[in-house]
Amino acid sequence: MMILRPKLLRHAPVAVTGAAPAAPATPVPTWLRAAAAGPDSVEDAAFAAAAALTALDAVVRRQERWAGAWRQRLALAAAAATAKRAGRIEDEAALRDALLLTRPGDDVGPAGRMLLAWRTLASHPVATLVSEAVLVDVAANLGSALDKAAAGQIGDEIHAMAGAVGNVVAGAVDAIALLERHDSRAARELGPWLADAVLADRLGWAHAVPLSGLHPVAGGRRSPHAEPQSGQASRQRILAAYAQAALQAMDLAAELGRRADRLLAVAPKLRAKGSDAVVEKLLSDDAIVASEKIAGMSDRGMRRLFDRLVELGAVHELSGRPTFRIYGL
Repeated sequence: MMILRPKLLRHAPVAVTGAAPAAPATPVPTWLRAAAAGPDSVEDAAFAAAAALTALDAVVRRQERWAGAWRQRLALAAAAATAKRAGRIEDEAALRDALLLTRPGDDVGPAGRMLLAWRTLASHPVATLVSEAVLVDVAANLGSALDKAAAGQIGDEIHAMAGAVGNVVAGAVDAIALLERHDSRAARELGPWLADAVLADRLGWAHAVPLSGLHPVAGGRRSPHAEPQSGQASRQRILAAYAQAALQAMDLAAELGRRADRLLAVAPKLRAKGSDAVVEKLLSDDAIVASEKIAGMSDRGMRRLFDRLVELGAVHELSGRPTFRIYGL
């Protein structure tokens, strides 16, 4: 079954400068949640994946001001899932700490590097994701060495596949198979990341949305005692994983959209110099520390601004600590 052909979804980017506010997001219908939760066949899974990814495509193309924070929050969730599959204990809070509480230039640790890999996926233009330099760097951050020659060949072959006719999920899985042929260990670690990069390219998105890390369609550790799956069962699992991850991403988009609306509503009340830059940072990233250096803002001014934003219900303190506090939508 062919789903989500690229030519049906490669819309022109929506201009946002001076545009009217976007309409509220349409809630995910109950039938789609049920279809994604437990499809009974490959056909049912394909239908759920097509519907979920089409709905997610509409969210991406609205190009909301808070889209950067959304993608980075998904990157954090994907990194936490990646760390868990690798047998590590770091959760989202520990990963956020590793990134934000480490001095510039210091090593963020193995789990922190996993977060850097997923943040690269969420922040770099899609067109650059399968370049030799990015693939080598990301593979290293995910704990798997990939030499430059292999990375360059993988990138070339993926670019050659870009014009192939077929559904976008198949394109992502083909990229995994390609990676397996070059380096099976790299495929286990890099596979879900690469699948998302190829999916985004097939859908014509400017930036990728972390999905495979949430419900991995390939890669990750498998038990040596696990029964091999048939081609049909594997395809059904992959399609269902994409459907579930797309719905999870849309749920987060709806929640962050409400929080961003609240932040933007109170922003005109902020009188501190540099508050506009803080608001933009909150809209574009997962979180910000109170000690962040913002032009025109002193440390005391930053603390007072965040106290005010929390009081107004516009941001959340994410660490739960009395010191080294972290704020975000």
